[in-house]
Amino acid sequence: MKTASFQAVTNALNEAEVRYIVVGELAVIAHGYLRSTRNADIVLELIPENIQAAFAALNKIGFNPTLPITSEQFSNPELRRQWQKEKNMQVLQFWADTYPDLKLDVFIEHPFDFELEWQNSMEIHLGTKESEIRIASIPALISMKRVAGRPKDLVDIEYLEKIQNELKP
Repeated sequence: MKTASFQAVTNALNEAEVRYIVVGELAVIAHGYLRSTRNADIVLELIPENIQAAFAALNKIGFNPTLPITSEQFSNPELRRQWQKEKNMQVLQFWADTYPDLKLDVFIEHPFDFELEWQNSMEIHLGTKESEIRIASIPALISMKRVAGRPKDLVDIEYLEKIQNELKP
C-alpha cells in the first residue's frame, strides 16, 4: 500500500469532518512494530451523519463499497447486526480503481467504546495538519487482536505488549 493512497483517504475524511480511528496493521505500525499491509482498517463513529459524511467523502475520491450497501443502509444498526449475525460480516470493504493498492475496511460495529477510545487514541500527522489522524491505543489494539485470534494477531500482541512495557515509567 502506498502512503499517498492512505493519505488521500484520510484527507478526504478529515475534510468532511468525519470522526474515525485507525485500527489494524496500520495502527500497529504507527506504534512502532514494522510490518507490511495492503489494507487499512478504520472504525467510524457509527451515527448517521458521520456515516453519510464518510460514504460521501470516500465516494468523492472514487472509493465505493464492494457490496451494494448505501450509507442509509449502513446507518441502520439493525441491518448491521443482521449482517453480522447472518453473514458473519465484521467489516465493509471499500475499493477504488484510482487507488488499486489500497483496500479500506470499515468496521460495521464498534469494537470498543468509541468515545472513550477517541479520548485515548494517539494523534499523528501524515505530513500536514490536514492529514492528522487518530490511531487506536495499544490496549484497544491488543483487545481487538485477542478477539480476532489469528496467528498474525498473536504475533502483533506480543510486539505491542513489548512496546507497551517499554513505555511504562
